[in-house]
Amino acid sequence: MEGREEIKGSKPSFPLSFWEVTMAFTVVMGFVLGLGGVYLTMPASDYSFLKLPRSLEDLHILSGALICIDCFRTMYHCRDHLEIYTSDYTLQVLVGYCAVYIFMQTFMIPGTVFMSLLAGALFGVLKGVALVVITATAGASSCYFLSKLVGRPLVISLWPDKLSFFQAQVAQRRESLLNYMLFLRLTPTLPNTFINVASPIVDVPYHIFFMATFIGLIPAAFLTVRAGIALGELQSVGDLYDFNSIATLFLIGVVSVTPTLMSKPKL
Repeated sequence: MEGREEIKGSKPSFPLSFWEVTMAFTVVMGFVLGLGGVYLTMPASDYSFLKLPRSLEDLHILSGALICIDCFRTMYHCRDHLEIYTSDYTLQVLVGYCAVYIFMQTFMIPGTVFMSLLAGALFGVLKGVALVVITATAGASSCYFLSKLVGRPLVISLWPDKLSFFQAQVAQRRESLLNYMLFLRLTPTLPNTFINVASPIVDVPYHIFFMATFIGLIPAAFLTVRAGIALGELQSVGDLYDFNSIATLFLIGVVSVTPTLMSKPKL
């Protein structure tokens, strides 16, 4: 109750101070300049096809899973599609992919599920899973440290009740915190974006945050990347997770949190 009162009582009239806004703006500009640098170092090509995937149709076009009708109309070759471009400029595409994924994770921009699907379509299961887990963990870590610097007023302002719940759970399960954080990563109890931004505020140590993120994201990343292999067969994002996949993730989550449930909470 004390934590809840403290959180609600510390809600400011404007979430961020001048220096916090300045710091956040500096970080954003750093990412923008970095992404711009990646773009400028890419080899010359027609980039009309290159954009952030926001739907399965965008992914089909990017990966070459569908044949572009315009190719026939303009006698264009499908070489300009990202799948073939990746085989020619693998390193540049890898750097660009990682930069975009980390940027989206850092600033909680929706659409990383499509980036994970794209990793499967372009790099295969093993390389795709490794790429997604590494970039997702890096992006989550970047969000963690950014929130540690400037996120407290914003999170308190936007999600006071959810933050109070998370704070109470973390305090109660401090001795088995890694198990609890793994459970959160494996199940939809709390959104991953909220976990990223709220963890430093409720004093989740970074090494526990890192381990839970890195390990906990592997099962879901495997399912999504594997689905990217058969991208042309997907009709909606809902096709990613069948009953067996959901049941498996839930079972892994229950197993990970069992030691926490069996331990006696601190009074």
